[in-house]
Amino acid sequence: MQWTKQNEQPVYANRWFSVNLADVELPDGRHLDHFLIRLRPVAVATVVNDANEVLLLWRHRFITDSWGWELAAGVVEDGEDVAVAAARELEEETGWRPGPLHHLMTVEPSNGLTDARHHIYWSDEGEYLGHPVDDFESDRREWVPLKLVPDLIARGEVPAANMAAALLLLHHLRL
Repeated sequence: MQWTKQNEQPVYANRWFSVNLADVELPDGRHLDHFLIRLRPVAVATVVNDANEVLLLWRHRFITDSWGWELAAGVVEDGEDVAVAAARELEEETGWRPGPLHHLMTVEPSNGLTDARHHIYWSDEGEYLGHPVDDFESDRREWVPLKLVPDLIARGEVPAANMAAALLLLHHLRL
C-alpha cells in the first residue's frame, strides 16, 4: 500500500533543516496531516587500521543525555561532494586525514519522520595531522578493536542505530 503526498507546506526552516506539514492520502482515500523533517545529507567516516581497530569518538549527546561511541559525522555543505565532506569531518573531529575512502553504506535513520540520509565511508589508511580542530565534538578519540563491536552494541555503548549498523558491517567485512 502506498501513501500519496498531495501537497507539502513549510512550517519552519533554518540552514540545517525544515519542518513541513504534508497532506497525505491513504490507499482507502482518507487524508491525514503528517509532519516531516527535511534534513541535509550527513557524511560519516572512519579509518580501520592494520590491527583491525576502528577510529571512534566517545561523545555525549545532550538531546538524549547519553554517552556513546560514534564515527565522525557532519552535514554536507551546499555543492560539496559527499565523500569530500566525510573526509573533512573525519579530519576536523579526529585529527586524522583518511586515505582513499570506500563507500560502506547509506542509511535512512528515521524514514517515517525525516528524509535524512547518512552516507558512511571508511578507509584502511590514515595520516595523523595533530589535535582535532573540532575537539569540542567528543570527550576522546580512540582506536577500538573491531572484535569488541558486537559487545559494545549489546551493552548500549553505541546508541545511534546508523553507527551500530556501520560498525557491524565493518566488523563483518574485516573479521
